Amino acid sequence: MPMISSTPSLLPNPSFPVISPIQGTLFSQRKPLSLVCKIQKSKDNQAQDSSILHSEEALRRKFVISVLLSACVFPSLATYGKTKGKNPYDEKRLLEQNKRIQRENNAPEEFPNFVREGFQVQVVASDNYVKRDSGLIYRDFEVGKGDCPKDGQQITFHYIGYNESGRRIDSTYLQGSPARIRLGSSALVPGFEEGIRDMRPGGKRRIIIPPELGPPVGPSTFFSSKQFEVFDVELLSIQNCQRRTIGFYSDFVCNDKQD
Repeated sequence: MPMISSTPSLLPNPSFPVISPIQGTLFSQRKPLSLVCKIQKSKDNQAQDSSILHSEEALRRKFVISVLLSACVFPSLATYGKTKGKNPYDEKRLLEQNKRIQRENNAPEEFPNFVREGFQVQVVASDNYVKRDSGLIYRDFEVGKGDCPKDGQQITFHYIGYNESGRRIDSTYLQGSPARIRLGSSALVPGFEEGIRDMRPGGKRRIIIPPELGPPVGPSTFFSSKQFEVFDVELLSIQNCQRRTIGFYSDFVCNDKQD
């Protein structure tokens, strides 16, 4: 805890001219009146000196108060943000709140929970989930059979996307047709592509994508902020693709036959 040292006064003690008694008088021939004038002026001088002393004392008090305020109040305001971040938050309350919201949104069974306090997020999931060094978390419900997809091949898959509150944000099942994407063409979210690369046809996997591997944020997307995204993925098939060129037109033709 920083020590608050006493600050020397920044205002020098003002030196005021000493008011001396008036030498002489306009009425030098009338001594009694002159004496009365001297006494009156002496009283006036004393009153003026007293007023100056009171003004100086008030100025010093104001300065002392300002020093105390700057030494005590403002440091606490400056460190308020630091101490606030160090306060432990009620994880149990936030966890129960997230569970309640997920139930209201009809989240699927064994859906992971997210304890969020500002930008700090803790993922609460069972031991069946695997976490990679990249931050990606996944769980296999069905492994599938066959080979894993490679760059240049087309994958056909279904998916359902959820946010942290368990609310469904997208689904190919509701669209009525699966998605088809050539792997390695940067058409997928980085975390999604990493999670589907080692799947096999017929496999079903839940992928938890951290914000650093997540989709772009903006009004043209489903995502309004940096959050964890959860995808339930079902890999249907893998197709080999060949480039086809007709005149100035070029595309890829994919089929289900694999070498």
